[in-house]
Amino acid sequence: MSIVGIEALEFGVEDLEVGKRFVTDFGLSPVEETTFETLNGARLSLAPLDDPALPPAFESGPTLRRMTWGVADQAALDALKVRLGDQPGYVDRGEAIECRDPNGMTVAIRVSRLREVELAVTPINQYGDMRRVDQPSPVYERATPVGIGHAVFFVDDLEATEAFYRDRLGFAVSDRYTDRAVFLRMQARGGHHNLFLLKLPQRGAGLNHVAFTVRDIHEVIGGGLAMNRKQWSTFLGPGRHPISSAYFWYVNSPLGGAFEYYTNEDYLTEAWVPREMQHSLESFTEWAVEGGIDAETRRQKKAEA
Repeated sequence: MSIVGIEALEFGVEDLEVGKRFVTDFGLSPVEETTFETLNGARLSLAPLDDPALPPAFESGPTLRRMTWGVADQAALDALKVRLGDQPGYVDRGEAIECRDPNGMTVAIRVSRLREVELAVTPINQYGDMRRVDQPSPVYERATPVGIGHAVFFVDDLEATEAFYRDRLGFAVSDRYTDRAVFLRMQARGGHHNLFLLKLPQRGAGLNHVAFTVRDIHEVIGGGLAMNRKQWSTFLGPGRHPISSAYFWYVNSPLGGAFEYYTNEDYLTEAWVPREMQHSLESFTEWAVEGGIDAETRRQKKAEA
């Protein structure tokens, strides 16, 4: 369909200096005092919780306040102006539009400004498929995220929120946890998901995490270890999601929710048939290290730590 990428995330935070240090340590580059970007130009910005320029929050405390998606061209943006014109909070700013989704998140859309990124990614060797010859795999001292890959939200009304992204914005369903969650991707052909909507008992609307793509599993590990060295705590990781095949490392964030490094997700096409399964620990995580890996010993953190 017409959505081609995640362009920007805007957070309301309690402490700007702590937030800026976290984002810089995570590997994003500063472009302005409180704005940072990934290699492909996706931006993340910070503002005080009570900044009047921010839209209303869908949960208390520090959290994501506005999420901007990019479309391929002006024609696609004009088409969405028609499709979204009746939505709550709709505003047409000319070069961009915004509204609120059924979960209370402010969604903005503009013509994409993301850059193409060419990187040297070292091949992996597997049985019968030896692509890396006379060359060791890399070791990363830190991560430098390529782009913003997906966001995960807790939702109050799963059906209505899914319908908004599927029917209004053209997202495709990748997989589903029965009566609990849905994985959605922007295009019929693309990574496993750009949006994951999760409904939990006794949990209202809010941010679970945002995820950043990196080159390979080695950069996932290097990024997680670097964050541990900077004294940012691990939520979960490293690990692997069997539902998307992605390797991950989640770091607790002072911006709200968690930040994730990930790589190796499944690539889907029109031929993919969405699976329906029960939400469970086994279907979510094949394996994972709880609390992360100690950056000094390179071993799993001890429980008492």
